[in-house]
Amino acid sequence: MSHTYDALIVISFGGPDRPEDVLPFLENVLRGRNVPRERLLEVAEHYDHFGGKSPINEQNRALIAAVEKELAEQEPKLPVYWGNRNWHPFLADTLRQMAADGVRRALAFFTSAYSSYSGCRQYLENIVAAREEVGPSAPQIDKLRVFFNHPGFIEPMIESTWAAFGQIPVERRDEALLVFTAHSIPTAMAAGCRYEEQLHEACRLVGEGVNRPSWRLVYQSRSGPPRQPWLGPDICELLRNVAGGSLAHDPSHPMPRPVRDVVVVPIGFISDHLEVLYDLDTEVQKLCGELGIHMVRAATVGTHPRFIRMIRELIEERMTDEPNRLAMGTLGASHDVCPDDCCLYAPARAATSGR
Repeated sequence: MSHTYDALIVISFGGPDRPEDVLPFLENVLRGRNVPRERLLEVAEHYDHFGGKSPINEQNRALIAAVEKELAEQEPKLPVYWGNRNWHPFLADTLRQMAADGVRRALAFFTSAYSSYSGCRQYLENIVAAREEVGPSAPQIDKLRVFFNHPGFIEPMIESTWAAFGQIPVERRDEALLVFTAHSIPTAMAAGCRYEEQLHEACRLVGEGVNRPSWRLVYQSRSGPPRQPWLGPDICELLRNVAGGSLAHDPSHPMPRPVRDVVVVPIGFISDHLEVLYDLDTEVQKLCGELGIHMVRAATVGTHPRFIRMIRELIEERMTDEPNRLAMGTLGASHDVCPDDCCLYAPARAATSGR
């Protein structure tokens, strides 16, 4: 296999940049799905808290600028493009521009650390559809591997978790509860991928890194109909339990008295987009105030220098005959090329939340 590539493309979910884009964006995300209008309007209201736009676009622009600087100063010196699944710049439009610029083969960085249908396979399907739309001139796109256990992801998360614990009064710090949170997905989707296994490994690595062998993994931002099973428990369910001095869903982790402090680590996300800033910093923080719990939320990796260097290291892996495939823990480095049956899922046409 040739190791020559002409460019890097960052592929992400997308989000509206202006208030007038919110409803068209959500309609695009939910097109073909049996979603009540009131659900769409409920999600649209979340954007009002942030000036009628999604934070994810500025975060992706910052990420791309940092990667461009890293590649310009180091190797390989590749141009960086950006394409989205659901909003401008759309993936097909970006591939057209890449083709016009003479790009014939590119690597893709997906803004998801884990294997799942929505976080990996669906992006591969998006690439296939975009290339078909562009036609024969469309560049070949090869994805970089998932990075849930790469030190460039885990080490910044350990750093931010330490910093979060530092915001708790020292006399209460040892009793503070460590909670990791990730986006919930349908259990049928989880059954076809390694999402849960990879999340547990990332949580274990960060927990060990901050000398906290006891921690909880919970989920957030579920958006499917009540009849459809999704991964749980929800973070709000856990917080209500620990505020009362119990963990009813897990008797192996008894809580002899109510929790006063909790550190929430959004291990499932790489930037502070809407599902972090609204679902955690607004809704969950409000619930903690009502329950009398002091909540501190750890930062996501964002543009942390070690994370940016990780992206360059992943690129170097794919352009080197004998790569140094960095990975922490016991699961090892993930595959470069997904098997045909990887992360298979027939998605139910249900609501989703915005980014």
